[in-house]
Amino acid sequence: MAAPDRREPSPQRHPWQWEEREWRGHVDRVRAGRSLKPDGWPQGARAAVALSFDTDHETIPLRDGQTGPGKLSQGEYGARRGVPRVLALLERRSIPATFFMPAVSALMRPQEARGYTERGHEVGIHGWIHERNMELEPKDERDLAFRCADTLERLSGTRPVGIRTPSWDFSDHTLDISRELGLLYDSSLMADDDPYEILADGEPTGIVELPPEWIRDDDIYFEMDRYSPLRPHGMPRQVIGGIWRDEFDLAYAEGGLFQLTMHPHVIGHRSRIVVLDELLEHIAGHDGIWFATHAEVARYVKECSEASS
Repeated sequence: MAAPDRREPSPQRHPWQWEEREWRGHVDRVRAGRSLKPDGWPQGARAAVALSFDTDHETIPLRDGQTGPGKLSQGEYGARRGVPRVLALLERRSIPATFFMPAVSALMRPQEARGYTERGHEVGIHGWIHERNMELEPKDERDLAFRCADTLERLSGTRPVGIRTPSWDFSDHTLDISRELGLLYDSSLMADDDPYEILADGEPTGIVELPPEWIRDDDIYFEMDRYSPLRPHGMPRQVIGGIWRDEFDLAYAEGGLFQLTMHPHVIGHRSRIVVLDELLEHIAGHDGIWFATHAEVARYVKECSEASS
């Protein structure tokens, strides 16, 4: 069988001019493999709920070279007000969560990184300074990923086992780097609602994908850019109590995974954290809910798949 053709597209050739082995090679580079949705969840639970928070803080404006106090203050809000509100909500409801943390965020606030693990939460890789992987040379992407893993281990006290690429920016080299890091799971790809195994050129990798989705991300509904005409501020109850509630209800009916991606500087505002609490009240009102970190979900589905094979 010929090796997949992953040549960079020629500027003189349009995609409709590619030979089959070329477009097929691009498609097959990273692909969804077998479903890892289990027949059931721990303790007879009907559905799993995995909450995650990307603690970007000031790293997004810093990544873009925006060093003005105004933009940085919006990120600072996440650490100053958003994180305490999120942690208080999780503690009150006894829910574990996963915090994907850029290394620069952890270096600015080491006590925050350590505080997550001390409270029983998980800390995962989220880039060095929220860089865009698609714009990096492979050696730079690898260096930043390893530096991030080492920094988070030193500051949080636990070696990360999972990654969420910044902005879900997944390059042709990201999977190879994750495999070299020995990671258990990724949470950046979107080929399913429920967990699946990632394939590389058609071969199983053993890495679990816990798929996110933009519709289950707070940023697209509530962020704005004052210098552009795009101002997508949404009504919290239309999003959290509407779209997200519907996403959970069907996940529960299907016996699957309900995963959310949030940001302390977005969801941590008063009008939003209140509605998130209402959503969690709705979820907790169902019988058979397993609240778990992303690592716990990934370990469980992988163990179930190995036991059945």
